[in-house]
Amino acid sequence: MLELPPDGFRSGFVCFVGRPNTGKSTLTNALVGEKIAITSNRPQTTRHTIRGIVNRPDAQLILVDTPGLHRPRTLLGQRLNDLVRDTYSEVDVVCVCIPADEAIGPGDRWIVEQVRKMAPTTTVVGIVTKIDRVTPDKVARQLIALSGLLGETSEVVPVSAKKNQQLDVLVDLLVSQMEPGPAFYPDGELTDEPEQVLMAEFIREAALEGVHDELPHSLAVVIDEVIPREDSEIVDVYAILYVERDSQKGIIIGHRGSRLKAVGTQSRQQIERLLGTRVYLDLRVKVAKDWQRDPKQLRRMGF
Repeated sequence: MLELPPDGFRSGFVCFVGRPNTGKSTLTNALVGEKIAITSNRPQTTRHTIRGIVNRPDAQLILVDTPGLHRPRTLLGQRLNDLVRDTYSEVDVVCVCIPADEAIGPGDRWIVEQVRKMAPTTTVVGIVTKIDRVTPDKVARQLIALSGLLGETSEVVPVSAKKNQQLDVLVDLLVSQMEPGPAFYPDGELTDEPEQVLMAEFIREAALEGVHDELPHSLAVVIDEVIPREDSEIVDVYAILYVERDSQKGIIIGHRGSRLKAVGTQSRQQIERLLGTRVYLDLRVKVAKDWQRDPKQLRRMGF
């Protein structure tokens, strides 16, 4: 049972939407203060609606980091879009993210149309992200452009998650949009995402670094087993990296296993921080032909 909040305490749910690679996951991590959503310069990195929790003495914000809304070409793409649309009607505020260094285009306008259509009564806030990449004049022009796109009833805020700029202003604005209500999670909790999902995401993030454009869409990671060793602080984690073709398997493994070893080293460090203990990480790469279009295989991989 939820405890009664102190007088004036506010709480609610916030959804970040936008084209792929507009800084939504980086912003989520910066606001929460811990890494709970993977980031990448590749589109369609996020595949789950990871909830991050911002705790303040006077408020609690639950941040829902969705996959980038896009025009789907596969069954996986359709299901990712369904995740986003389902979220619109369940949150108190939808934040439309537009990077400061890219002109507003047809994709951005399409996303705003979808938001208005799916959640006509939900409060919409505009966020100009990545302001550290451009001059103040360009930030100002982007703020004007985004305000024109969303309409005069929507607030617009410039931020840089990387440089920690304006994040307190954004949080203040979001809190002001919430109704009085209880804390949904205990103070200090940062996410409700299962540890196995986060572990799989950390592995996939490491595997995506420096690879060809085609691979991010074709790569899925499933945690097969997590086994604490008896009489030891080490936890054994067994994971399978699925790709769609043999050529992609070779890319992931690398020459004499060099890439897979690097993926294991990088992701193991993240997993050890998550679990707070030493980890032995076993990675296997398997081919699951055209899994993005196969309902049975999608279910097996958690979609």
